[in-house]
This record gives sequence, structure tokens and C-alpha cells, in this order.
Amino acid sequence: MTGYTGPIEKQTLKNNYFRRVLFTGKHAQLVVMCLQPAEEIGNEVHPNVDQFFRIEEGEAKFVFNGKETHIVKNGEAAIVPAGTYHNIINTSKTKKLKLYTIYSPPNHPDGTVHKTKADAEKAEAKGHH
Repeated sequence: MTGYTGPIEKQTLKNNYFRRVLFTGKHAQLVVMCLQPAEEIGNEVHPNVDQFFRIEEGEAKFVFNGKETHIVKNGEAAIVPAGTYHNIINTSKTKKLKLYTIYSPPNHPDGTVHKTKADAEKAEAKGHH
């Protein structure tokens, strides 16, 4: 298929994997994510990648540069500019956080699936984002 078309909200809500790449283009990448209760992505920075997030279920706490915090809820979005340290934390202790993100340019190999955060960390340690 050229590009991506599909029911992004349904695909996001149905996803239970930590990270799953749906589409990789030359300048952008579409990824669905699911954070377990109280799970966090971990503080990270992408020097050359802008990142858009949309929350489809749950509530996220975004922490920018270790100090600036924002609560982003179901139906809301956030953009993290390149070079900004960021962490995303699932604020719920009982419910999953479902979101999708667009990396521009792409940040992970096409077809990447990380079923858990631990899988993602292992891949990143090997140099495969």
C-alpha cells in the first residue's frame, strides 16, 4: 500500500503491545503504543526528531526537560520538539494508556514490534530502536 489509511483510533485501542510500527515513510513514522498501569517510557531525547502524540484512552503525564509537566487526557495531543528531553507516564495504577505517535523523521526500523517495554530496552541496547 502507498502510505497509510485505516481506523487509527480502533487500531490504537486494540493494541496491547508497548510499541508497534504501523507505517514508515521517508519523513514520518506512525506508531501505536500501550503503557501498562503506572508504566513510563523513561526519560529520552531525540536530537533530530519531532514527535506528535495523541492519547486515545487513559491519561498521561508528560515531563519535558525533567521539570515541566503536563497532563494529557483521552482525545488530547502533545508535540515534543526535537532536542527536548521527555518522559511519558501512565497516571493510572489500574488502566492501560493507549496512544499513537508520529515521529518525523522515522525513529524505529520499519515493522518494529516491541511487545513489552523490556523488549524495547533490549532492542535499543543492541542499537535497534
